[in-house]
Amino acid sequence: MSADRDADRFRTLGRRAAMLGGLQLGMLGVLGSRMYWLQVLESERYQMLADDNRINLRLLAPSRGTIVDRYGQPLALNERNYRALIVSEQTPSVERTLNTLTSMLSLGDQEKQRILKEVAKKRAFMPVLLRENLTWEQVAAVQVNAPDLPGVSIDVGEVRSYPLGDALSHVVGYVSAVNEAELKDEKEPVLALPGFKIGKNGIEKHHELNLRGRAGTTQVEVNAYGRTIRELARDDAKAGHRLTLTIDAELQKVAHERLRQEESGAAVVMDAHTGAIYVMASFPGFDPNIFSRGIPLDLWEELQSSPTLPLNNKASGGVYPPGSTFKMTTALAGLDSGAIDLNHTVHCNGQYPFGDHVFHCWKKGGHGSVNLTYAFAQSCDCFFYDVGRRAGIDAIWATATKLGFGGKTGLDLPYERPGLIPSTAWKKRATGDIWHPGETLSVSIGQGAVVVTPLQLAVMCARIASGFAVEPHLAKEIQDVGRERTDWPRLPFKQQHLDAIRLGMTAVVQYGTAARSQIKEPGMQMAGKTGSAQVRRITAAERERGVKSEQLPWKDRDHGLFVSYAPVDNPRYVCAVVCEHGNHGATAALVAHDLMLAAQRRDPGAIS
Repeated sequence: MSADRDADRFRTLGRRAAMLGGLQLGMLGVLGSRMYWLQVLESERYQMLADDNRINLRLLAPSRGTIVDRYGQPLALNERNYRALIVSEQTPSVERTLNTLTSMLSLGDQEKQRILKEVAKKRAFMPVLLRENLTWEQVAAVQVNAPDLPGVSIDVGEVRSYPLGDALSHVVGYVSAVNEAELKDEKEPVLALPGFKIGKNGIEKHHELNLRGRAGTTQVEVNAYGRTIRELARDDAKAGHRLTLTIDAELQKVAHERLRQEESGAAVVMDAHTGAIYVMASFPGFDPNIFSRGIPLDLWEELQSSPTLPLNNKASGGVYPPGSTFKMTTALAGLDSGAIDLNHTVHCNGQYPFGDHVFHCWKKGGHGSVNLTYAFAQSCDCFFYDVGRRAGIDAIWATATKLGFGGKTGLDLPYERPGLIPSTAWKKRATGDIWHPGETLSVSIGQGAVVVTPLQLAVMCARIASGFAVEPHLAKEIQDVGRERTDWPRLPFKQQHLDAIRLGMTAVVQYGTAARSQIKEPGMQMAGKTGSAQVRRITAAERERGVKSEQLPWKDRDHGLFVSYAPVDNPRYVCAVVCEHGNHGATAALVAHDLMLAAQRRDPGAIS
């Protein structure tokens, strides 16, 4: 009995051992099959995944292209940017280290809080920016005290620098950090790099892609914690293109300093044949360097609230009633449409009755009998009221558009404004009302609904002086690829009509309203036209009391304008000046005198 029980027990144990062995064998088979699948059949895939975890591909920021003037003088370049960084895992206490650095780097409480927040967000081995744009003294202080500053190091990057500062701020523009909207719109990986900056205004913005360059890449091996072990491969970034502008930096500085005397205004000097812009000044300006280095909030608010609008490019983005500088357009419209001929005369007694309204000439007693040339010289309003009435608003509109008004010029700058030249169709679209003939008289002397930019005035003057549909430009060449052009279409005006306009402009400077601005040097004389644009209408009662523009508060005074070309016998340069609230066109004419004389003495067009 006992032997049988032992035998049964052994048989039971044997069966159980066999079942367990079979189960183990099956599990080993499954495990072996899985290992074969992973290590043999899927080895290539998992090797790639392992490499992805081991190897990181990182972007390298490109060096931004430089911007120079027509002579090669730097207008925007890259300077070394010394930055202090901290690695939190290498310092016993970040807060204690920051307290040590307070006096060396002038760290404020808000800046310390910003650093501590970044340290908390980043991995312990990742560097965090403490302060950039360090001076040599600050760099030296950190280096000398390095033993007491574990985890702190000095890094060298690039920062955009603008040598001419506010003198060329509106043309060159500035760079600043990428915002969320720009990052979303472009979806360009390089924009996400810490501290990467792009053009936000001026040439920097318009030619952003040319100046930005191409990002490079580096392959680095990292450990399980993401720390870099070594570099495996590198494709260096390609620097942005070098951009040469038509601007003459020295002439630009002359214009900027000259406008400083007038408080607020704009000036453009342009080649009458190529459209190259030698000067585009808008005063006051701003220092673009503060944007590339980070502008304080209080300074930003001050720039935005200033009544002189220093952030606005008045040369291409400021719109003004052209005043009497528009009279060339009115006269050419009258001649081109056949409404008047070259012998047209008007008797001016100081008043021009029209319907139930009386329009006034600027000269109370009138100018007597005036022809076209004398009307220009004395800027007789009654003569041009008559021409405008005869030609009609649509003829004026047609001529104005041919001279470059009423639309953007196509200048390679952002935020250009088109101005406005009214017409019967425009009035119907804008108000639903018909055009009233009396409105034409206001437009004929550059008032009413018409507004233009200083750049458009320069283009108008270039087209009258050359007879061709010249267009302005600022980029002379991009990486030695030329952008100049001289084969402009000829304007559809008779030469004798253009000659009559030029004769009138010559008379303005010889013995007319701009006689004080004559250039005396032989071969450099200029022709031009003054203009005063009302900001606030002086009432009839005020006129009777003898109230004048200069007696009004500054913001209500007339703008002073002047357009010109030189030399008279062979036009080469054109100039347009607007002195905001400068009262008289003669004020702007004196500014133009200085700019045109300086331009001809320097002769930047000689190297076009």
